[in-house]
Amino acid sequence: MDDPNIPSDLKRAIQDNIRQFRTLGIALIVLGVAAILFPLFASIAIKVLLGWFFLLTGGAVLWHAFQARDWSSALLSGLVGVVHLAIGVYLAFFPLTGLIGLTMLMAIVFLFQGALEAGMAWQHRPGHGNAGPGWAWMGLSAAVTIVLGLMLLAGLPGTALWALGLFLGINFLTSGISFVVLANAASKF
Repeated sequence: MDDPNIPSDLKRAIQDNIRQFRTLGIALIVLGVAAILFPLFASIAIKVLLGWFFLLTGGAVLWHAFQARDWSSALLSGLVGVVHLAIGVYLAFFPLTGLIGLTMLMAIVFLFQGALEAGMAWQHRPGHGNAGPGWAWMGLSAAVTIVLGLMLLAGLPGTALWALGLFLGINFLTSGISFVVLANAASKF
């Protein structure tokens, strides 16, 4: 099936990477289903992982500040490292604390991601010069992601324990499906 509405460079780019699109889609689907089945665990895991990233960056910044103590901003840099370490300890070692703030942050991320996915779907819709397969799934994923972001914000604070993991799972699932559909459509042209 050779669709004349799909530019040849877009076809080639997708066809050359079908395996990567499909692999990414399947990985996102598996992670999404796991997060949906275990939303509290997924919420805590996300928060703890973020805490460890803050611990690592805090340690690196603090180490740098000690190494560059002749630098006029070393003290300020060291304070940034201490703040990162404090946030890291709070997020990594106190499992049920900080979920409200993280849920709010995730809502903002979902709204931003949904807007970007909507832009991608808009660029690849039929009748446009860049029409591509899977544009409707990308648009659906954008809409779902935006709705999830709004629901996260509207349900605070009560939804913080379960919503983060569940909504992240749904987000991964819809994004994964869109990548698999894109790869399957690409194999037909």
